[in-house]
This record gives sequence, C-alpha cells and structure tokens, in this order.
Amino acid sequence: MTRTQTLGAPPLPSSGDERVAHIRTTLGDRALVFVGMMGSGKSAIGQRLAAKLGLPFVDADAEIVAAAAGMTIPEIFAKYGEQYFRDGERRVIMRLLNSGQIVLATGGGAFMDPRTRERIGERAVSIWLDADLNTLMKRVRRKSDRPLLHTADPEETMRRLLEARRPIYELSDMRVESHDEPQDVMVEAALNALCAELPRIDASRRAAQKKDFTKAMTHLHLERAQTEQGATHRETIHVALGGRSYDILIGGDLLREAGDHIARVAPGAACAIVTDENVARLHLPTLEESLRQAGIRYSIIVVKPGEASKSLATFGRVCDEALAAKIERRDLIVAFGGGVVGDLAGYVAASLRRGSRFVQIPTTLLSQVDSSVGGKTGINSAHGKNLIGAFHQPALVLADVDVLKTLSTREFRAGYAEVVKYGLIGDKRFFEWLEADAEAVFQSRAEQICAVAVSCETKATIVARDETEQGDRALLNLGHTFGHALELLTHYDSERLVHGEGVAIGMACAARFSARLGLCAVEDAERVASHLASVGLPTEIRQIPGWSADAQAILSAMYQDKKVEGGALTFILMRGVGEAFIAKSVEPSEVLSFLRDELARG
Repeated sequence: MTRTQTLGAPPLPSSGDERVAHIRTTLGDRALVFVGMMGSGKSAIGQRLAAKLGLPFVDADAEIVAAAAGMTIPEIFAKYGEQYFRDGERRVIMRLLNSGQIVLATGGGAFMDPRTRERIGERAVSIWLDADLNTLMKRVRRKSDRPLLHTADPEETMRRLLEARRPIYELSDMRVESHDEPQDVMVEAALNALCAELPRIDASRRAAQKKDFTKAMTHLHLERAQTEQGATHRETIHVALGGRSYDILIGGDLLREAGDHIARVAPGAACAIVTDENVARLHLPTLEESLRQAGIRYSIIVVKPGEASKSLATFGRVCDEALAAKIERRDLIVAFGGGVVGDLAGYVAASLRRGSRFVQIPTTLLSQVDSSVGGKTGINSAHGKNLIGAFHQPALVLADVDVLKTLSTREFRAGYAEVVKYGLIGDKRFFEWLEADAEAVFQSRAEQICAVAVSCETKATIVARDETEQGDRALLNLGHTFGHALELLTHYDSERLVHGEGVAIGMACAARFSARLGLCAVEDAERVASHLASVGLPTEIRQIPGWSADAQAILSAMYQDKKVEGGALTFILMRGVGEAFIAKSVEPSEVLSFLRDELARG
C-alpha cells in the first residue's frame, strides 16, 4: 500500500540540512524516480528536488530524444509507433538506474511496463505524483507534445488513461499529491515524504507490493498480457533502410519460433541453412523442428568452425551446395552461427543468382550485437581480413539470447568487447551502465536482452545514416584497425586470439593512442582498459600468446585495413568516453612510435 504524505505533515527531521543528510544517507546507492501521469509535474518537481538534495537530475524523455538522434517523442510515435518508443524507453531507464543517487523523471507510461517497474523496485525509490484530471488537463493544454492525447477528445482520453493507470501507480513506494499550487510546496511535500518513508521501504514491503501488483492486474483484466510480455521478454529494433528495411528480434526462445518468423517474411520460400559443426551439434535440431512445423523446405550446409572457413574455397563450396539444393533467388540463405558463418553465408546470399535473400540467426554474443546487423558480408584474403565482400542486408535477424548459455566464458567475453564498443563510440550512459553492472550482463537474461538491444539500436541508427560506410559508419570500427592487424599477424589462430579479444586490445590501444596525442584524458584511457580487464579481456599486445612481431610488422599489417584511403591510415580515436571520431591521415611515424612503446609495456 502506497503511503500518502499530506502537505500539512510535520517534516522529519526538522531542519532542511538535516532532512537532506537523512535522505541521502538512507537512500544509499539508489535513485529517486518520479512516476505519474503526463502533466503531473515529474520533471519540474524532480529538478527542484534534485537541486535541494544536491543530486543530478535526469529526464528520461530527454535521454530518449538524444538516443533517437534528436527526433522528438511525437516524431518517434508517428514514425515507429508506441511499442517501439516503449522498448527504447525501457532500455534507457534500465541504464539510468545504475547511476546511483540521481533524481529521475519518467514518462507517464514507463511505470506500466512490468520490467521497468521491477528494475525501479530493485534500484530506486519511486514517488508517485498524483494529480486529478482537472489539474492534469490544465497543465497539458500548455504543450502539444503529448502523442497519446492527439485524439478527437483529449480530456476523455486522459480520463481513461488515468483510470487505467492508477492501480499501477499505487504500487509506487510513496505518493505525493500534485496540486495547482507553487512547485516549492510540492517539493517540500516530497522531502517530508522521503524523510518519513525511506526507512520503511524494505524487502518485506517490496514482497507485499508484488502481491499487490497481481491484484491490480486482475482488477484491470491484464493478467494475460502481463504473462505473455514477461514470458516472451522481447525487444524489436527496426533498421530503417527504405525498401531494404528489416527488424531485429531479440529475446529468449526465438529459435523454436524461427520457422514462423521466416514464413512471415518469406512466404513459400525454401531455405539453405549454413552453419558450422559446433552450432549444428548444439542447436540445429531445434531449428529443423521449427522449420518442419512451419512447413518450410530446407537443406543444410555445414562448414568447419573458425576463421579459416571465411575463405574463397569454402565460399565456392557453399555456393555450389546451395545451387545443388535448388535455392532460387526468392528463397533464403539462413546464416545460423557466429560472425564467421554470418559473414560467409551473407556473402553467398549476395552472390548466389546475383543476389538472394537471407536471414541471420546469430548464435554468439559478438554476432548478435555486431556482425549480424548492417549488411556487411565477406571473406578473408591472405592480404587481410574481410577484404572480399559486399553490402547485402538481411530480411530478418533473430537474436535468441538463450543460445548464449552454450558459449564458453572466453567466447562470451569476446562478444562483450563489441558491446563495450557501443558505449565508447557514442553512448557514455551505456558504458557507465556496463561499468556498474557488467556481471549482470554475463549472468542475467534480462540484462543480456537489454545489452544486445542497445547495441543493435546504436548500430541500426548509424547504418540507417550511412549504409555503405561512406561516412560515420566507420565509427563502428573503433579498435578494429589495431585488432585486425593483430589477427592477421596471428594468422587467424583462434587458440591465440579471437576477434573480440583483438577488438578489446585494439580499443585499449586506440584510447591510449588518443591520450598520447592529447585528444583525451589519460584517465579516460585507463578507464577503458580497466573495464575491459575487469571482465578478463586482454588490453595489451604482449598478452597475445607467443607474440613475436615487431612494431613495423603491425604497422605494415594496418595498411591492409579497409579504411586506408590514398595510402593514408585512418583510425577511430576518442575525445573521451562516448566521444569517438574518425581521424584521417594519421602520421605513420606517430603510430610506429606508439606501437614500439606498446610492445615495451610491462
């Protein structure tokens, strides 16, 4: 039961300074989260309360707009729909809740999501600003940025929303009445409520709230919707490329449903499944059963696991086997495996009959967050990695996080390096979330879904702006100029170095090189390396087993990088965490000197 702090209740303790100290001490490392209807004053009151407490204030809606490259919330609703907005809102709030003591204002519908509400219960104290219909309407009429009220009768819409949401808002930790009066009065009410209620918010109360939630859902006849949402636990990211647009589905148990999803995007199509021996042994029976249940004709092409399969010889064999299986242009190549299989099968699809459709079903963390998205396909040459290939977008990506359970710790870590990359190139909040709770990403299905979704969302936004890497898509190569050179010099020997490990070393090197050039603070470079090392990833070249190549050999290998233009090196460097940029025509002498010092480290 939510407690109410009335405006006349005496403050505990008595002085302002005592209240602030009491609240901050009792709060611990939790956030304060304002929930309630649009127009209830969450942002205005939250900002003033934060100032009183000396805490940072964050508006979740503003963070969503920033993550959507400046699109307003009505524009997001109009272009992608409410569900897309809610998915993004949930991911933003999940990250913000790892920021410790902050005051966070959420959108009116955020608390309706059971996963968001559960996370708020774990990491924060929720304050419901409860305003009546007349007060709400008086406030929202001042603005036109409320997409849910773009109806023929906004007041009736608001009344129905308030009636439906109230039982859920009542599950918050405390309630403060929001009246049409000076905001400072409501800030005082919030301070008083916090002083009185914070000590009482404990584990037993949270358990009781969960029981209250079940009753509230029964009252609203939403039990089935809640059960389905909790069970499927899905995220959908849309890659907006006009006629080549597609969705990335992220969640658990997707492999069992793959046949239905494939039949939806390609009715009547046959499939050639390209996979490797390891994935075939672990997961192919599940995919086959799903295709049979959907009535889809399929054939299977199995390759050796490892980077060696990204070769011209294997490419030719897979093409021949797909043609022998009578795969036509309107049929599908299904890439079922990690990054190697995805790149290989994608290039086969781009080439077969001068272009066939394909579906990505990535089975490693690295491929789920990176290589399966964006349409880069290709194979390796003796001269370097991914030098032969094409841009060819999939029709669908199915990222089933449940298959990640079969990865070795080393493979999962390698994929995690690519997750970290997305925080470093342009999302400092995401990097901070990873810093605060990396262990959860390794252990928790919910955090894995969130990490994959945020990574894919970031990449999808960049790809939509620059599909064929003519501009800022190159940012996605942070750490790769170093990493690809290291992979080449180890002859793609996965016993010594896998791709994600090369990227981890490369990102640490890029950060240190940026600091050496005076582009970012040394502390930022140390922060990058420290986080990667904290999860067991290598951050120095000398950590590669059996390393013997010198600085000149590494520099020479770098000249096979795809970003080389006119014989000049291009690097992705950093001005700080979340502030990567493309640096063209970097002086080779600077790089060589840096590499010599890197090899001398330790």
